[in-house]
Amino acid sequence: MTNIKIIIQEEIMELAFKKVSFDESIIKSKLLDSISTVDLIVSIEELIGKEIPQHLVNEENFDTIDCIYETLKKYNLY
Repeated sequence: MTNIKIIIQEEIMELAFKKVSFDESIIKSKLLDSISTVDLIVSIEELIGKEIPQHLVNEENFDTIDCIYETLKKYNLY
């Protein structure tokens, strides 16, 4: 569980040059712009070996690392 969160956290660090906590906003806070968000999603897809359906990619599901993890878990993507 935590392993994927740490990997996502490290990816955000590479994209935004800032370490974020698992419950810290990355979209609403504008830490990541649209291009960085796409880069993050591609990285996550490579990590899990599955494509994330477009309709799941929204502010509610991807605003925090915790939200991302729960979304992946809920839809059996991880």
